[in-house]
Amino acid sequence: MSSDYSARHLSVLEGLDAVRKRPGMYIGSTDSRGLMHCLWEIIDNSVDEALGGHGSAIGIVLHADESVEVSDTARGIPVDIEPKTGLSGVEVVFTKLHAGGKFGSGSYAASGGLHGVGASVVNALSERLDVEVDRDGKTWAMSFHRGEPGIFSDTGEKSPDAPFTPFENRSELRVVGKVRKGVTGTRIRYWADRQIFTKGASFQTEELMGRARQTAFLIPGLAINVDDRRGAEPVAESFSFAGGISEFVDHLAVDTPITDTWRLTGAGSFTETVPVLTDTGAMIPTELVRDCQVDIALRWGTGYDTVIKSFVNIIATPKGGTHQAGFDAGMLKFLRAQVEQNARRLKVGSDKLEKDDILAGLTAVLTVRLPEPQFEGQTKEILGTPAVRAIVAAVINKTMTERFASTKRDDKTQSAVVLDKIVAEMKSRISARAHKETQRRKNALESSSLPAKLVDCRSNDVELSELFIVEGDSALGTAKLARDSEHQALLPIRGKILNVQKASVSDMLSNLECASIIQVIGAGSGRSFDLSAARYGKVIIMADADVDGAHIRTLLLTLFFRYMRPMIEAGRIFAAVPPLHRVVVMNPGSKPNETIYTYSEAELQGVLAALKKSGKKFQDPIQRYKGLGEMDADQLATTTMERDHRTLRRVRVADAEMAGKVFELLMGNDVAPRKEFIIESSDKLSRDRIDV
Repeated sequence: MSSDYSARHLSVLEGLDAVRKRPGMYIGSTDSRGLMHCLWEIIDNSVDEALGGHGSAIGIVLHADESVEVSDTARGIPVDIEPKTGLSGVEVVFTKLHAGGKFGSGSYAASGGLHGVGASVVNALSERLDVEVDRDGKTWAMSFHRGEPGIFSDTGEKSPDAPFTPFENRSELRVVGKVRKGVTGTRIRYWADRQIFTKGASFQTEELMGRARQTAFLIPGLAINVDDRRGAEPVAESFSFAGGISEFVDHLAVDTPITDTWRLTGAGSFTETVPVLTDTGAMIPTELVRDCQVDIALRWGTGYDTVIKSFVNIIATPKGGTHQAGFDAGMLKFLRAQVEQNARRLKVGSDKLEKDDILAGLTAVLTVRLPEPQFEGQTKEILGTPAVRAIVAAVINKTMTERFASTKRDDKTQSAVVLDKIVAEMKSRISARAHKETQRRKNALESSSLPAKLVDCRSNDVELSELFIVEGDSALGTAKLARDSEHQALLPIRGKILNVQKASVSDMLSNLECASIIQVIGAGSGRSFDLSAARYGKVIIMADADVDGAHIRTLLLTLFFRYMRPMIEAGRIFAAVPPLHRVVVMNPGSKPNETIYTYSEAELQGVLAALKKSGKKFQDPIQRYKGLGEMDADQLATTTMERDHRTLRRVRVADAEMAGKVFELLMGNDVAPRKEFIIESSDKLSRDRIDV
């Protein structure tokens, strides 16, 4: 590659060249999926017309020569001259990107086509495209070769290999026939360009039939006829449904219903500021009031599978979006409130519903219609208009409240059955989780998959169980005798574990001590960490009260911060606070001596001063604990492990970003900033504190 780089190296792709150069940007891929997406773009133009009340039939023919033809009885593409370009409406639609009647000009109240690129992209990626328009008593025709308008000189059967002559001076929209007055419609036939699409890419009949059926459900009264003539035996099917999405739900559901198909409809409005194209060609930001129509059909069944289909202006949104989020949030909030109101009858206690509980056995079709929705990308798989979430949630709350407050016998019965079902799902989920936890704990111990050095507790109650990470085998021996074996487990570590801030993930996982800690806690690590799977309610780091102990504690906290941060964020990581000194106060006579534990040098000096002032004697020298192994079991239990007497320091992350910077500074790969930090901070540290 040359190091020379100047303006002459820049490429400007004009018109449809950009589409042919980067087709994946417009249709997702160049395999069968992209081929089908091109077909959807043409079909959806006819569907948008039907959605606006124009045309009642759409025909789709897959020809034996791998071409496809889409026809409708709608208004027909405009054939008059578009004033800005001087081209006919047909040529503008098929050759100009971001051109069409769906940019808020009032031609469509709600449509799936938003970007004005659908027909022109299909044209650019077609070896040949022929369009015929019935309008104004005539049939108008135009042909294109890879996006360029011209004339194919073939007679009889059409072929993309026929000689093609592009227009030189000006394009011509030809009149090729006459039609009766009032007859309108559009017919488009195209051959996908094999220079663009991969070998083996083909139209998927089953997918086409499914999409045609789905669209017929969404627009009651629309007839869609599909004719596949490619095989030895042609396949033809027609779809038309008067019941709309209620019929769609019945078609999708596979289990026995426990409710009728409920229809929830409503509307809402919101304001948004959008650029509006004026007559002079200027884009002016304008605040517009948008209306959003919501139509939902749903029913619960006896099964456990969930089927939810969501649509925006008839366009399927398989990855959801704001309308789906509004549906989930609104339904969960409403049903939670209903369960709380009927808590005594349902016997739910303090348990709360989760989304999966209400979705079990639910079949639903969610449709919203609004002008100029915001999609994420040209493939329109996710709705992004923020205001739709609140509108859908409000419609659900209003309509479901009316249904649950209804005095009709059927409504009351079905409402009660729904509550019984979702509460049963909630109880099953809680029971299954408890059973899974018990089995996982039991299996882990029975199969000896946990480290042999783990001294586990007997309790299966995660809330009450505690894991002490103990420094060294000597401290482990004392801690075994001092612990509450019902609730307290012990895991010894040898020396200083790996500094995971500097090590790679593979190094961390291959490190015996790090792997043992992750394995014992049992909730995974990194992105896959599942806090609900943790085997212990508290993890307590119990290290010696010296420099080495502080270092070990820091290394352990680094491991938790990097790979098990939810444990810290949930406040489940603690540091034990063992005493530094043991002062034995000598009482006169037969009165037993008194033991006082102190936790800092300043506290020790204060205690000694108070004893001297009161004239009390104490054993000298004062015992200074260098390690946990120096304590006997009773002392360790009393000072550090018994819940009634111990002191624990909860480790929290008040500012995750700042904590991350501090960990990187103290434990990361870059030595220079750490050295600078130590030098600058050295005068702030008393020499006497180094061993504390």
